[in-house]
Amino acid sequence: MKQHFQNLVDEEEATIDMTPMLDVVFIMLIFFIVTASFVKEAGIDVNRPDASTAVKKDRASILVAISDKGEIWINKRRVDVRAVQANIERLHAENPQGTVVIQADKKATTETLIKVMDASRAAGILDVSIAAQEP
Repeated sequence: MKQHFQNLVDEEEATIDMTPMLDVVFIMLIFFIVTASFVKEAGIDVNRPDASTAVKKDRASILVAISDKGEIWINKRRVDVRAVQANIERLHAENPQGTVVIQADKKATTETLIKVMDASRAAGILDVSIAAQEP
């Protein structure tokens, strides 16, 4: 009986407690989710113009799309030209290091593009880029 009891005690001591490891994994998961910057999609596909000097832009977190009909899309929803500045200010507050990239269609008017650029600068973002694709 004493030997049987001793075997049970040895088995209990030999188990591994996984709770601290799981705590560390969950804390790391929360840390990476909080610190990650998420790219907001503009919401429509745009036929971008070709440019031989196009350069990939890192950390572009605010995407604004202008369709061929002059519609402005931010964060998968259509936005009126008068509300562009407020939307960009809100997105800039969520990610202060982010930049604005305007994805204008080939057939979009320059007037709409300039209005979106002005709204971006009025929102306090001076780093505004226009998307193009390499030929």
